[in-house]
Amino acid sequence: MGSVDQATTGGLLQRYDEALARDPMAALGLVRQWMREDWRSLFAELRAHRPIFVTPAFTVVTRFADVAEVLSHEEVFSVRSFGPRLDAALGAPFMLGRDATPMNWREKGLMRVMLEPGDAGRVRELAGRLADDLLDAAGQRGRIDAVQELFRPVALGVSAGYFGVPGPDPQTLSRWMRAIVADGFANPLADPRIQAASVEAGAELVAYLRGRLAARRAGDVPSDDVFGRLAGSRLPGGIGMTDDRIVINMAGMPLGFVESAPGAMAEAVEQLLLRPQVLAEALEAAGDPERFEPYVWEALRFSPFFKLIPRLCEQDHVVAAGTPRATLVPAGTYVLAAPASAMFDADVVPEPEEFRLDRPRHHRLFFGTGHHACLGVHVAGPVITETVRRLLLRPGVRLLPPPEGSIAYSLGIFPDRFALGLGPGVQEG
Repeated sequence: MGSVDQATTGGLLQRYDEALARDPMAALGLVRQWMREDWRSLFAELRAHRPIFVTPAFTVVTRFADVAEVLSHEEVFSVRSFGPRLDAALGAPFMLGRDATPMNWREKGLMRVMLEPGDAGRVRELAGRLADDLLDAAGQRGRIDAVQELFRPVALGVSAGYFGVPGPDPQTLSRWMRAIVADGFANPLADPRIQAASVEAGAELVAYLRGRLAARRAGDVPSDDVFGRLAGSRLPGGIGMTDDRIVINMAGMPLGFVESAPGAMAEAVEQLLLRPQVLAEALEAAGDPERFEPYVWEALRFSPFFKLIPRLCEQDHVVAAGTPRATLVPAGTYVLAAPASAMFDADVVPEPEEFRLDRPRHHRLFFGTGHHACLGVHVAGPVITETVRRLLLRPGVRLLPPPEGSIAYSLGIFPDRFALGLGPGVQEG
């Protein structure tokens, strides 16, 4: 398998140290810039020289074992850095913003029952049908904005057809999701405008879902979806949810999917198109979804959607205790666990710079790990891989010259545009 260099030359830490001595805020600005624009180089340097990177504002954890430690110790490293913002948007506690509480354990268990792993085939077929319809329309133009004309519409279509949350229309649902998730995961400076937009969108979403639940109770909405299962659930021993909790948990389905799935699709497609030899091999396997899937997951390892996962340290804790990199993280520290770095830790992941299909599943951290690992991985995975497969099966899929052919991001993490060529033609650029 081929490889694309993950790391470039060093020197970032020296620049950071020099800036820190002069102006700590400027030094932090450099780190934030590198996280957006040069994260590969930054993480490679940190893994080698400062794997637990302590700054005046946050601590970044970059080695595989240490990232797993942070994400697996929910009572020490909590989601309180973003959980209250999701609660504020929805107007009630949301289980994904809670750590090891009775509500979290109970409602997460119930939602796992509703998101049956056996639905994978149904969801794959739905995603494939949606993708083909969208690609048919775009094929006449010879190009496609893969984010806005394929990836997001597929995710919104799955939200409608499988979760049972279509929104008043796809555009409105998309706007609600972006506003709420932006405050939860892309507003580190607590911009009040982003927070206000999140609360407004959350109120509209909850009101919409209350109305949709009432329509289901009246029998006016088909129930062959996750919303219908939850609304009609009568589990043994009186286990179930009140209508208020049904609404909040159904709000969480598209919140955890509509941004992350298109983000993963965009990153995986770009990584495959950047590797002609790997792409040729993937296309040979594309007739069989199971043979094709490993290409998507390995591509995503090179550029996961969530490159950093935030946590708040609730009590003094020594990360990597008993190793030379042992570091005390004081209570109250904002911690950024870096899966994008951990998946290139050569101590755990053999030949991390090589594109290999034989890597074990536990090396994939893009669905998280520990208490807050992705709840719907069994259904989200097929949507991502099948949409990518249907796109790459189209003749002549190719990158366009930058900047148009590069992924354009909003708020530093959300892919918003990704122009690709379609159909016969000479490779551009």
